Amino acid sequence: MASGYLDVPKGVDEASRIPVTVIRGARPGKTLALLAGMHGYEYSSILALQRLRAQIDPKQLAGTVILVHVSNMPSFLGRTIYYSPVDRQNLNRLFPGRADGTVSERIAYAITKEVIEKSDYVIDMHSGDGNESLRPYVYWSPTGNAKVDAESKQMCLAYGLDHIVIDMERPRDPAKSLYGSTTATLRGKPAITAESGRLGEVPSGPLLTDEHILQHERGVLSVMRLLKMIPGEPAMVKSPLWIDKNVVLRSQNTGIFYALVKRDETVAAGTLLGYVTDFFGNKLEEVRAPFGGVILYIVATPPITAGEPVGMVGHVKE
Repeated sequence: MASGYLDVPKGVDEASRIPVTVIRGARPGKTLALLAGMHGYEYSSILALQRLRAQIDPKQLAGTVILVHVSNMPSFLGRTIYYSPVDRQNLNRLFPGRADGTVSERIAYAITKEVIEKSDYVIDMHSGDGNESLRPYVYWSPTGNAKVDAESKQMCLAYGLDHIVIDMERPRDPAKSLYGSTTATLRGKPAITAESGRLGEVPSGPLLTDEHILQHERGVLSVMRLLKMIPGEPAMVKSPLWIDKNVVLRSQNTGIFYALVKRDETVAAGTLLGYVTDFFGNKLEEVRAPFGGVILYIVATPPITAGEPVGMVGHVKE
């Protein structure tokens, strides 16, 4: 086991560093990359990797695990949602990145070249951002590569979250992959994106026993069992809810958002999910469900900027 930093050199803007741990097992096997902190305010995955680093025993491990503890250090230290405070870019929309780009593009490039391309499997670990009240779910993003899609699906089931979003809208061009997990699948590496946690909430004390942190921890260990990297059998989800259609609803205005529903609530088509006012209280718009489904997340803090999400609705496959 070795820990250190993947340096992102200074370019058109400031430099950054990515804390990484590599655990190489006593026996040969697959290489699994775990990406945390792609969005810096999504703390549950970052804390889960600290717990996992302490638990994975190289003597019991077959293969190698790469733990990227905080992908987006500028956002983490700046406590910002979605965007880096340096270049105002969303890191998880910039893959595979550019060596000569802004700091977020250079971070994406470093992770692509030094982590994703050197791995066999990838898990991109997320949560609801600091403004999002989210129910746990995992993304399965089919690519048309039968082997990659089948293995990614099994990883979803092994992760243990019972809501699985089938995302058919991801890019198909490896040079414009945008997302961390898509960068992997378009390079022939099975990958998933897992979401557990919300609103920047973390437990107090050193044990980090928050359920959302534990869900990430259990999910990773179960996938490692699926891949025969550690002893034991994976805890496969028996009866998942498959989300075959989803939409991220976005505000048309800048102002104050009032949510009228909660995460995991079932809504009918046309249900009023919330509304946006100006700063004087005048209503500017209503946000309604475009179809019946489940609220996968809803923005639960007042500030809203035009173009930003206010929530996500998923349609449950019959």
